[in-house]
Amino acid sequence: MDFNVLDYYAIPDGVTKCTDAIQAAIDRCSENGGRVIFPPGKYLSGTLRLRSNVELHLESGATLISSLNEADMIDFSKDFDDDNDDTGWEGGCFLYACHERNITISGTGIIDGQGREVFFDDEPEGALKECPLNVKGFRPRMSFLEDIENLTIMDVTFKDSAFWTLHMAGCNGVRIENIRIMNNKRGPNTDGIDPDCCKNVIIRGCNIVSGDDCIVIKSTAPMYKKYGESENVVVSGCILKTNCTAIKVGTETYGDIHDVIVSDCVIRDCIRGIGIWSRDGGEIYNIIAHHISGNTRNFASCAERIDGVCTWWGEGEPIFISVAKRANVDRLPGKVHDVYIDHMVMKSEAPIIIAGENFSPVTNVEIKDIRILFTDQSNRKEMALDERPSERGRVIGKLPEVVLRETEDVTVEGILSIDDSMKEYIFET
Repeated sequence: MDFNVLDYYAIPDGVTKCTDAIQAAIDRCSENGGRVIFPPGKYLSGTLRLRSNVELHLESGATLISSLNEADMIDFSKDFDDDNDDTGWEGGCFLYACHERNITISGTGIIDGQGREVFFDDEPEGALKECPLNVKGFRPRMSFLEDIENLTIMDVTFKDSAFWTLHMAGCNGVRIENIRIMNNKRGPNTDGIDPDCCKNVIIRGCNIVSGDDCIVIKSTAPMYKKYGESENVVVSGCILKTNCTAIKVGTETYGDIHDVIVSDCVIRDCIRGIGIWSRDGGEIYNIIAHHISGNTRNFASCAERIDGVCTWWGEGEPIFISVAKRANVDRLPGKVHDVYIDHMVMKSEAPIIIAGENFSPVTNVEIKDIRILFTDQSNRKEMALDERPSERGRVIGKLPEVVLRETEDVTVEGILSIDDSMKEYIFET
């Protein structure tokens, strides 16, 4: 059955708050299952709690708009216990579901997080526009979907998220297909898709622009305690653009993350391509990436602005694998092993980094059939090894094309070439 939100007295003017009307349609639909329909129009709402056996369907011309009023939002994380401040649990969320099954978000409409209202630019006139924007006021996640069995998100456009866009936690059986995420590329914390302690996830055919990592597979402390490890994740056929990492494992790694396959993706103007961070004790293994093309680059204006230290993590590395201890935390990182990357063609501004610790070396990594051209794309001022967040931080200095530290059984094969624009910063070895 279809349940039209207009029949529940939603007013599609983009000004009148429609929370109660839309929630009534969702609750009624969940009794026997069906679709909640949004006809063309603009629907402003506070947190919507999605229910089992409900498809939220936005027709072409329909825009569902998140309120930015804290009083309108569910504080979903008030009882979470996490000593990692970087995760950022505060802020509430717009689309919320917990312990449900068979939820779908579909249609060719738009879900608008209104991030443009919370980000602002204080760069002087004429400055390069690459630094992170400043933040003002309350900014909720676009979604927090916890412990959902059979979650499907397809065709929808997510626009202007003020914080993380799609955060799935402890979900099993996830299909995200043919969606667009169009966030501000300078908006801090505007991750695209965050599978957190999820199992059996397929992400396919998506176009993502974000100001934080496009797709990041993680295992946060509270979700690992509830749902265990992250496993069986497939990412394919995506176009990814971000000032951070295109496809990332970590940094939150309290539980194991394994059996991840990334294929046939295009990376454009990202600060890092494929990244793996071990920081919190979990083991990371069986990570496979192949047929990746595009470019990674530094964001030079950012380094000029803040005491020579770029607030975006990274320097333009095509591949970054790091095991390191967090600063001011007693917890040790876990292990990274069995990583396979092949058929990568990239223009990059920083080396391949594979860096472990003596108590936890990176082991059994095979990188082959790659073609990397190291070329200046941003008028960079220096080279650095950036391992933030970690005790090691960011250290300025010349580097070879491949940096290895505390590794075992690592193979790198391919064509690595350096043009004249980079020889001041990278030794040819």
